[in-house]
Amino acid sequence: MNVRIEQSWKQQLQEEFDKPYFEKLVTFVKDEYKRAHVLPLGHQIFHIFNSCPFEKVKVVILGQDPYPNPGQYYGVCFSVPEGVAIPGSLNNIFKEIHQDLGKPIPASGNLDRWVAQGVFPLNSVLTVRAHETGSHRNMGWEIFTDAVIRKLSEKRENLIFMLWGNYAKEKLSLIDTSKHLVLTSVHPSPRSAEYGFFGCKHFSKANAFLRSKGIEEIDW
Repeated sequence: MNVRIEQSWKQQLQEEFDKPYFEKLVTFVKDEYKRAHVLPLGHQIFHIFNSCPFEKVKVVILGQDPYPNPGQYYGVCFSVPEGVAIPGSLNNIFKEIHQDLGKPIPASGNLDRWVAQGVFPLNSVLTVRAHETGSHRNMGWEIFTDAVIRKLSEKRENLIFMLWGNYAKEKLSLIDTSKHLVLTSVHPSPRSAEYGFFGCKHFSKANAFLRSKGIEEIDW
């Protein structure tokens, strides 16, 4: 199947695009866009891939579902467009960066400046019906994004994987921990952040790892 996606990712993922599950997934997603209000906009589904080529990835942050509220999700996990109120989980991420690195808490929840530096915030499910969290789970997206994680683990070296919450931690088996750094904690959600996300120091640990490998640090 011919999928419009950034060329380096197309080369890495073409074998997934040619599998029967992906054809079924595309049929399902197209049908959903016709019959319901689906997020994000169609051309934004692969936005994170188009914004961060395969060889540029340094840090992978794993999430689960897109934000289900219209106007929030544009294809980058945890991020929201300029001018949109910062969601609770992202606000807690900014609080931890402030505690960890002393950086001021940003007024904007747009993480494109991270993506430009090689941060790859990836949801395991890439579409959702508006106001219906989890409505596109178990339709094939997870198979695809697991393949993305596996491909990054196999073909790259010295990546950092941030696995926040039990769902993300289940992806640990996809990652070769002998050549990548894996950082785990509870989810930054307002319901759980105080039980281990605050104080995890993942952002300084990530930069220390990059520094030790001679790789440019992330300006969080």
